[in-house]
Amino acid sequence: MMSEMIDTRRRHLVLAGTALAAMGAPLVARAADALKVGLIVPMSGPFASTGRQIEAAVKLYQQKFGDSVAGRKVEILLKDDGGVSPDVTKRLAQELVSRDKAQVLMGFGLTPLALAAAPIATQAKVPMIVTAAATSIIPQRSPYIVRTGFTLAQVTSPLASWAAKNGIKSVVTFVSDYGPGLDAEKVFVKTFSEAGGKVMESVRVPLRNPDYAPFLQRVKDAKPQALFVFVPSGEGAAVLKQFTERGLAAAGIRLICTGDVLDDDLMAGIGAAAKDVVSSHHYSAAHPSAANKEYVDAMAKANKGMRANFHSVGAYDGMHLLYESLKKTGGDADGEKLLAAMKGMSWESVRGPVSIDAATRDIVQTVYMRKAELRGSEFYNVEFDQVEKVRDTGV
Repeated sequence: MMSEMIDTRRRHLVLAGTALAAMGAPLVARAADALKVGLIVPMSGPFASTGRQIEAAVKLYQQKFGDSVAGRKVEILLKDDGGVSPDVTKRLAQELVSRDKAQVLMGFGLTPLALAAAPIATQAKVPMIVTAAATSIIPQRSPYIVRTGFTLAQVTSPLASWAAKNGIKSVVTFVSDYGPGLDAEKVFVKTFSEAGGKVMESVRVPLRNPDYAPFLQRVKDAKPQALFVFVPSGEGAAVLKQFTERGLAAAGIRLICTGDVLDDDLMAGIGAAAKDVVSSHHYSAAHPSAANKEYVDAMAKANKGMRANFHSVGAYDGMHLLYESLKKTGGDADGEKLLAAMKGMSWESVRGPVSIDAATRDIVQTVYMRKAELRGSEFYNVEFDQVEKVRDTGV
């Protein structure tokens, strides 16, 4: 009798333990199923506009398509690297993969920051989706890097060709003295010179330079027909303002530039100084497609009137690449499998058709020629020509 009571009690304890285990199992599974994405962007400092655009686009994508895909919840771990210190970016990337167990890294506002994080992606074997940094060499620094933004070489070459074909015979180049600027300078000089144009001088200015006046005076003294400019997003307003104040426009010097200078997010601050400036880029908020209009309207509605810019589109497409690759792997977040799924993928972006080159892991896309025009009470970069399926030209 006593032994039967003990056996019964044991059975109850076993059953209770089994029930508790069954209740706990889904909780463990759900925790394991969350795919963590370490989003490293400048939310403070001189390039904070880049981080705000990227964060807004990531949030908008998840609002539209949900925070789960292929049975996996996608959790975004936002980290502010301040945008200027590679050591900070590297430390954040290390913490994300080792402590927070991030299985994907994403973002990266400037080239030095992306390069700092590249070894971490390689060591951890996690995909690193670069949505903003634009130097050609970036994907070469890790086999796990995939780019959804653009490269400076990619958007510069069409502008140099356009200038040579449209009566511009002499140019001074004016670039920020770091990776993307050097790429832009080299590609513009090569393409423009091969087309018969003359580059009179190449001026390099410090990154985050508050006073461009001495450099612009050199340009004015050289008397070129046009000045080609690249500075990173956030710096364009100062260049354009000082270009006008120093009398270059009055002296008959034309300004042409890459789209970073005329960042859509900052056009309100640039104002009339942008009038008639021709630029080349892969995205404009004025891009005439139904998908882009919906995107621009949604970004403005969700972010107190913010105008979508090219950095936001790089991030929006970065999320699309991640979601679609997860669908291909059936939710398997193994780094090698995700990377394989990303290579060669193509889709219709709000910027137009894009694809990921399977060999280089870089983006292939249309580059547009634009002219800054007043529409209503605001200036927009209005597209008037395009070059399709442009790859990174390399430097």
